[in-house]
Order: sequence, then C-alpha cells, then structure tokens
Amino acid sequence: MATVQKTSGGNNAYHNFHNDFAHVQDPNERRRLALAEVDKAPFGWYHVRAIVVAGVGFFTDSYDIFAVSLLTTMLGIVYYPGVGSMPTTSDTAIKLATSAGTVIGQLGFGALADLVGRKRMYGLELIIIIFATLAQALSSGSPSMDIIGVIIFWRVIMGVGIGGDYPLSSIITSEFATTKWRGAMMGAVFAMQGLGQLCAAFVMLFVTLGFKESLESSTKPANCTGVCGIAVDKMWRTLIGFGAVPGCIALYYRLTIPETPRYTFDVARDVEQAQDDVKAYISGKREGHPDELSRVAARKQASEAMTVQKASWSDFFRHYSIPKNGMLLAGTALSWCFLDIAYYGLSLNNATILGVIGYSTNGAKTTYEILYRTAVGNLVIVLAGAVPGYWVTVFTVDIVGRKPIQFMGFAILTVLFIVMGFAYNNISANGLLAIYVLAQFFFNFGPNSTTFIVPGECFPTRYRSTSHGISAAAGKIGSIIGQGAIAPLRTRNATTANPNPWMDHVLEIYALFMLLGCFSTLLIPETKRKTLEELAGEDDYAVTTTADQAVSGNGIDSSTQEPALVEKKTPEESV
Repeated sequence: MATVQKTSGGNNAYHNFHNDFAHVQDPNERRRLALAEVDKAPFGWYHVRAIVVAGVGFFTDSYDIFAVSLLTTMLGIVYYPGVGSMPTTSDTAIKLATSAGTVIGQLGFGALADLVGRKRMYGLELIIIIFATLAQALSSGSPSMDIIGVIIFWRVIMGVGIGGDYPLSSIITSEFATTKWRGAMMGAVFAMQGLGQLCAAFVMLFVTLGFKESLESSTKPANCTGVCGIAVDKMWRTLIGFGAVPGCIALYYRLTIPETPRYTFDVARDVEQAQDDVKAYISGKREGHPDELSRVAARKQASEAMTVQKASWSDFFRHYSIPKNGMLLAGTALSWCFLDIAYYGLSLNNATILGVIGYSTNGAKTTYEILYRTAVGNLVIVLAGAVPGYWVTVFTVDIVGRKPIQFMGFAILTVLFIVMGFAYNNISANGLLAIYVLAQFFFNFGPNSTTFIVPGECFPTRYRSTSHGISAAAGKIGSIIGQGAIAPLRTRNATTANPNPWMDHVLEIYALFMLLGCFSTLLIPETKRKTLEELAGEDDYAVTTTADQAVSGNGIDSSTQEPALVEKKTPEESV
C-alpha cells in the first residue's frame, strides 16, 4: 500500500477536502471526488465562517479607503493652522495613492497566487494592510519630511495589500464554495465593503462626540489650535488605527488555511514537497527538503496521470489568444473599468447631498459642529443606498443571475446619469437626493458586485487569480481616470459664484461610460449554478457521479440506475 500523501492546513473556516480523499490512488479519481464534495456540499455554518474570514479583509479595505475623506479633513485642520484645510493637490494625491498601490497589489498578488499557491499568499496581504495602517496612525512630520509625503507613502503600501485582497479573497471563496450558493457567498464577502464604510462613519462619529468639549473651543477649523488641535490629531490617528483591529482578528484563519483543492490538483501536483513541508512545520523549520529522486518520480507520475492542462507562460498566451477566452477577459476587465470611472466620480456630489439632507457644514458655529455634521452626513449616505444594494445582490444573485443584474444596473445607471447631467441645473434638491440614493443602490445591486463575482468564477484554475487581478486592476485604473482626469473638468471656467460649472458635462461623460458597460456585459457568460470546471471549459474532466457514488465504486447513477457517462475530450476540443 502506497504511503498517503497529505497537504497541510485546515481550520474551522476552511476544511481540507484534499486530505479526505488522499487514500485514493488515481489522481484523476481523487480530484473528481474532492471537487464533487465541494460543489455539492449543503450550505452550513462552515460556509458562514469562510465568508466572515474572507469578508473581514474587504471590511478592512473599505474602512481604510472610505476613511480617507475624513482623514484629509482632519489633517488639514491639524497641519495647516490658519487655513484649516490642505491644498487640493495634496488632498487628491492622498486619495489617488491608495488606488495606485491597489493596482500593483491586484496584478502582483493575482499572479503570485497562481504561481506559488493561494495558501502561501493568503494572509500576507492582510499583514501588509495591518502594518501600513498602524504606520499611518503613528506618522508625523519633521523638518526634513512633510506629513503629507509620509501619509502618501504608507497609503501606497497599504494599497498594495488592499489590491492583493481582491483576487485572493474572491478566488479562495469561489474555490471553496458550493456551486448552488457560490454567488451569494462571494457577494456576501464583497458586501462587507458596505459594512466597512458604515463602521468608518460610526468611528468618526464616536471620536467626534468623545472630544466634543475640546472641539467646541474653536469657532472654525482655521483657528483649531491648542487643545482643539491636539484633539483632532488624536481623532485622525484613532480613526485610521482602528482599521487594523478587524484584520488582526482574521489573520490566524488566513495564515492556517489549507491550499484550495482545485489548486492542489490542477496546478501544484507536488505531493512529496507537501508532505515534507508538514514535517518541517511541526519541527519548527521553514520548509521541507524531500529526496529529489522521489520528488521527481512523484511529480512525473502526477504529470502523466492528470489530464488537466498545465500552467505555463506559453499556455497562458495560447489560452488567451483564443478569441473566446480573450473576449471573456476583455469583458470582465472593461466592465470593471467603466464601472469605477463613474462609481468614484459620483462622490463629487457628496457636498451637495449633505446640504440637501440638512448636514451641510455651512452655518456651523464650531469645529465640533463641522466634524459632527460630516460624520452623520456620511453615515446617512451609506445607509441610504450602499448597504441595502449590496445585500439585495447577495439574496438574488444565485436566483436572477450575474449577467442580468449587471446589465440591469448599467442600464439604469445610464438613465440616472443622463437625467442628472442634462437636467442638473433644473432639478430640485429633493430630486437630486432621490437620484443619488437610487444610483448608490443600483451601483451595488448591479455592476459593483457582479464585476467582483464573475472574474472569480469564469476562468480556469491555473489562471483564475491572475485573470481576476487583471480585471480588478482595470477597475482601479478606471477609478484613477475618473478621479484624476475626468473629475477636475467640473471646475473648468469656475467662478466664485459657480465653482463647478462643468458638473453637468462630467455627469454626461459618466453616463457614456455606463452605456459602454452595457455593451461590455454582453461579453461575459452567465455563471449561475454552474461548476467552475464547466465555466472554464473543463467540464469534460469531471464526472457526473456524486461523491458518494464514486466512493462506492459502482459507477451507477442512482436517479436512472444506469452507468454514469464520462465524456473524454482534449483541452482544445473542449474550448
């Protein structure tokens, strides 16, 4: 009897399916059994724990990104006394720094997760986020170094970690999820963004209330010095530093997950190294050093026996040179890019909306009132449309489907932006509020959620993380374009009486990108209730029997009492 080769890892949130079937000798049969177990598992608390562990990362990501507008407000008060606000260029640079780092993280971590494995990378991005978050909270200026430059540096580093969380959390959730509710699980992970935004607004509100007496000692941000300045300095450090807390809680579960069963079977195939790594971990060493002859023999056997295509640079370019596959990647990347151009651009209306709902800073008599109204106003905006939209997607995405939700969202947003753009100077304040809330809702019950879900499902295992990273990076490039290139157009020909004369034209530009999103949606498939192998064109590698039938070894379909059919094709034929 051959020695059973097992892989390391496993905890209450991520079960090690690979080891359940390690006694089966045929690697193809072992793969079929494990994947059938994953795909057909009923939804339970195990899945809820997996959602929470992956979702905490997005909670932290969103908290850190959303808090930046509050951060720049308070940095202006503390470090620009007599003015009370930082220059527009510095404000924009801080906000774009995170997006720039995110692009690097999405591409880098996406590729590394396919090259070295999900297990090795998962948790590393969270460590980067935690470290950079705490470093921001402890930052300070000096005669040779400006505080703005220090904050920008650490937000770029934090952005790298945030970017890595996109492909890793998405594909790990999809590869561990049950087929029936995979969309809901991935949507729930992404919906943690809304809760992160909500938490940032609450923390801002609580720290403002906590330092109320000190803040009331100044009449406006420009003269917030002394005890008021010290209070605001403590506030922004508390606000930013709190973002590291949820990440620390989830770090253990991320660092101890097993490798996903799909990566273990389809990409790694190095069972000898895996076994010795377990022994090395137990003995406190960094890695195992198996006998090279045994290792080569084992890998050769797996290479000859496994029918799934191997990953390589030549195969990567061959795969995406096929028009069907190339158009699919273009569809997911362009949809995400078009979405983020407008999604981040809509934040331009926050000041107007705050005024409509009665939380404008105009007329505030103290610095406390300004910060309090800002916190409460942001809280109301998040609750109005963002959070409900996320969770409506969670409950409907596996019933309605990804593609209909994305197309509907882009179509409705096109209409809303056209109305806002062409009727901007004539629309009432209440009308603007209604449109804004609807836009927030259909961003999240629409393309903001589905552009995250689909790339984690429709690509083959060997390139799933890289492809998701490319798609996500396209989105962040879109956000940089929206904030850095299109948004400044609103101030063209600005006057004191009308500081944003081109706002209507900017909204019309965003309407165009929403329309383009409708067309890019046509390039993606419907992924509802299909296995990942079927979506990747590899369903011919899987059997139609259930795990229990395969274990019994009779090969009989219980529903028909006939032999289950297994179709064999080459990878090229399946494409």
